[in-house]
Amino acid sequence: MNTSELIELEKRYGADIYHPLDVVIERASGAWMYDIEGRKYLDFLSAYSALNQGHCHPVIFQALWEQAQKVTLTSRAFRNDQLPLLYKELHDLTGFEMVLPMNSGTEAVETALKAARKWGHCVKKIPPNHAEIIVCGNNFHGRTLSVIGFSSDAQYRRGFGPFSAGFKQIPFGDAEALRAAISPNTCAFLVEPIQGEAGIIIPPKGYLHEVATICKQRDVLLIVDEIQSGLGRTGKLFAYMHENIAPDVVIVGKALSGGYYPVSAVLSSREVLGVFTPGDHGSTFGGNPLACAVARAALRVLVEEKLAERSAKLGAYALHRLQKMKGPNLVEVRGRGLWIGIELSSPARGYCQALQERGVLCKETHSTVIRLAPPLVIERSDLEWGLEQIESVVGES
Repeated sequence: MNTSELIELEKRYGADIYHPLDVVIERASGAWMYDIEGRKYLDFLSAYSALNQGHCHPVIFQALWEQAQKVTLTSRAFRNDQLPLLYKELHDLTGFEMVLPMNSGTEAVETALKAARKWGHCVKKIPPNHAEIIVCGNNFHGRTLSVIGFSSDAQYRRGFGPFSAGFKQIPFGDAEALRAAISPNTCAFLVEPIQGEAGIIIPPKGYLHEVATICKQRDVLLIVDEIQSGLGRTGKLFAYMHENIAPDVVIVGKALSGGYYPVSAVLSSREVLGVFTPGDHGSTFGGNPLACAVARAALRVLVEEKLAERSAKLGAYALHRLQKMKGPNLVEVRGRGLWIGIELSSPARGYCQALQERGVLCKETHSTVIRLAPPLVIERSDLEWGLEQIESVVGES
């Protein structure tokens, strides 16, 4: 079947919940993707940071292949030989005492919210059903009912109410707003260190350090959502490390599997995750041996290939170069590591389509921002070529 026939099938039989570019990918390797017509594209999105290790990394594939021939699923009714090894390796890499594995990033967010509320009741002694969690405007933490209920995006909420109570929203980047919003019933503050879906919004310098101090002073858990920003994307293992803080809870996903399989996790202390007892929470697929083997390999690639360091170096080069662009519709170029937002004064969709025609695939977010996030394994020469295409499209406009 050709491209138009496959697109027609997708439109006819699939629920219309995305607005993808009209390219049908058949295969991919490293930083490159190929459509069914044989055209070659440089990936500048990385499946929203799920492919930090690149497409079809051979080390991760080998782990997947070997484990798939042994055992793929036991459920948590029985133990398996991969889960404890993943726990230990995540502990050794991050320093957190405990891990709770799930599948999607949204599931991990929900897990963190449950843990925070129960910690608030059991440890902080907040009265039952009174725990509050503070979130930020323009957040993106997933698509479940509880998460969209505290979104500030009207479309995410429209038609899906009623929503869960217990969430309070404040402006992102405003530490004093956090201080003012905390009450005796506040159990946690959930924040993205850098807001990805909002358009790569970086908070003021010192913001994370200040909110970490406030949370500690007021006995409030600091939960950082590193699903997109974590695992090397911003030039460090986690984005919160740019301000040398120690959050209470970290949520990871996406690149935890290198793009092979849905794997996510909540990392925290024994005090927080220790509030769970058997029956409080669960997942049939969470922590399955195939997922754990894949995640272990994905972490090994991240460390052994020094992908965070690579992101820092290549990202600094890309940001410096793009910030020199001139164009009548160009508002701002901002970013950290290989995670860059190009904000325009007009819709970004047409620019992404023009880049597709030149062989570069990226995607608009919040209408007027082009989000760039190439795989961290990208060769410098390929990155340079991709940047040339962006300069030609955005700089000419």
